[in-house]
Amino acid sequence: MFIVLKRIKVILKWMVGAFFASTILAVVAFRFIPVYFTPLMFIRVAEQITDGRDIRMRHRWVPLSDISPELPLAVIASEDSRFMEHHGFDFRAIEKAVEKNNKNKGKRKLGASTISQQTAKNVFLWPGRTWVRKGFEAYFTVLIELMWSKERIMEVYLNSIEMGEGIYGADAVAEWHFKCRAKDLSSSECALIAATLPNPRKFDSSNPSKYIRKRQRKIEREMRFVRKALNDKENK
Repeated sequence: MFIVLKRIKVILKWMVGAFFASTILAVVAFRFIPVYFTPLMFIRVAEQITDGRDIRMRHRWVPLSDISPELPLAVIASEDSRFMEHHGFDFRAIEKAVEKNNKNKGKRKLGASTISQQTAKNVFLWPGRTWVRKGFEAYFTVLIELMWSKERIMEVYLNSIEMGEGIYGADAVAEWHFKCRAKDLSSSECALIAATLPNPRKFDSSNPSKYIRKRQRKIEREMRFVRKALNDKENK
């Protein structure tokens, strides 16, 4: 019995060691290598096959320099206003979300996920709200914040995030929804894309509803503040 327990202990140590080694190596590799596929892309394709639909996966990796500089401003304004300041977790936003959710019980929960957390989830994990997945998300968020620059996190985020039904990344949504390349997206189009990100399969940037147009205008206003804050930071 003692020998069996000892062997189990050795196996568990090897498994834990292999997990940390492989995940750290993956994060280091993706610091330099383009992310051509994500777990969510494969999951969506499997769903399409299961539902008997045509396979639709549109994605083309482009460097951050080939993406309109207005798009990072738009997603920061919409998704994570303190992206350049925090280290992966916006504890102010988390605190506010908890307070609002406690007051509005029974209504849709307000999230506080940062761009770093969303990038970690998109690249390394699967969709879901379990505590196990959230734990892995926190782990990978810490790793990418330690090993990647903010520019790299934004580059991977803008190339991997779901932006429509079967559409992933800035260049794909630019082509299929706006008939241009990611670098040619206007400020207004970037705000419109960002407005759909809470649920890009429900909200369509190529055919926006009144609600999305309202969000777009709000994001455009916020983008001015984000732009000013970033300029002030650079000039210090």
